[in-house]
Amino acid sequence: MDLDEIRKKLDQTDRKIVEALAERQRLVREVSSYKIDEDRDIRDNDREEQLLDKIAELAREAGLDRYFAEQLFKDIIHHSVRFQTHTLVDYQNAASNSDLVRVAYQGTDGAFSHQAALRHFEERYAEVQCFGYDTFRQAAEAVEESDVDYAILPIENTTAGSINETYDILGDGKLHITGEEAIRVIHCLLALEEIPLDRIRRIMSHPQALAQCSNFLATLHSCKVESYIDTAMSAKKVLEDGDLSQAAIAGSYAAEIYGLKILKRDLANQPENFTRFVVVSRQPVEVDSQIPCKTSLLMVTSHDKGALIRCLNVIDDHDIRMTKLESRPKPNEPWKYQFYLDIEGNIANADTRVALEELEQKASSLKVLGCYPAQVGNEGK
Repeated sequence: MDLDEIRKKLDQTDRKIVEALAERQRLVREVSSYKIDEDRDIRDNDREEQLLDKIAELAREAGLDRYFAEQLFKDIIHHSVRFQTHTLVDYQNAASNSDLVRVAYQGTDGAFSHQAALRHFEERYAEVQCFGYDTFRQAAEAVEESDVDYAILPIENTTAGSINETYDILGDGKLHITGEEAIRVIHCLLALEEIPLDRIRRIMSHPQALAQCSNFLATLHSCKVESYIDTAMSAKKVLEDGDLSQAAIAGSYAAEIYGLKILKRDLANQPENFTRFVVVSRQPVEVDSQIPCKTSLLMVTSHDKGALIRCLNVIDDHDIRMTKLESRPKPNEPWKYQFYLDIEGNIANADTRVALEELEQKASSLKVLGCYPAQVGNEGK
């Protein structure tokens, strides 16, 4: 076979792999329905270990790298557990009665927030309607006013750090966190056509994206770099302007939507670049005690010496893992601060409730922002 024939067979094999994964997902849906009807646990650790042992043996017999096969099926199992978790939460909160969900996000079609919304909801609902807003606040207000069911808001990035505006929105106390999602941010250089980089004279993107790609941009000496409202909006402007000397830094999904060419991928200074989003709604969700959860808290402490330490000791005394601690200025009270905490624990669990009751006694005030299935930082559990 010549190279073209080999590639044709590779394409055929890839199609079979995707079709097999789709068929497996259909079976996972049946398993999920069965477990709900029979009140069975989502995870069966013995079954998972048996499956991985079987995969390792099959890989050996087929002459395939065992480690590669095991890692691939760990990802497949993780996706299966994730789907079953969402299905159970939707069922227990009567969210599965509708085939339609409406989601607000900041940006426009092709933005990373748009991509996160689709990832979080698309497999659970027959129709996902996404609505882009100019600001995070407007997206949150759309939920408050019942224009949409949920909003998805970025809360932290592994490179840029916390998104303070989202913390301020959560601090208002009108919305509840019901889920989380993480998207790997892969910045790409997009243009109308595949042209040499030295022909690019203007690059647009969101200021954070430009900062995250500063090393790459420093190599383009004759190119003007400009901040724009949003990564996807900058891609849309490249399309609308029709100027071959312009380019945008955005995701590959934006390139797909606006028909742009990807000149270069993985532009970020740090390749492991993730953004964590929180899903918010008007009502909190109840999460089955078998599901690993995060609980997000807003805490205000007194100004006495050691007040914060005494509160954190309560968490440690109950052997609860804290995954995040963030301080923010208290609105309208200069030089006073409130703290945002993420802990691993489900408020449906008696031990967690006791810990929160003790914490409330130590703190000046304590508010639960949400208890929801843990997706980020929960791999392998």
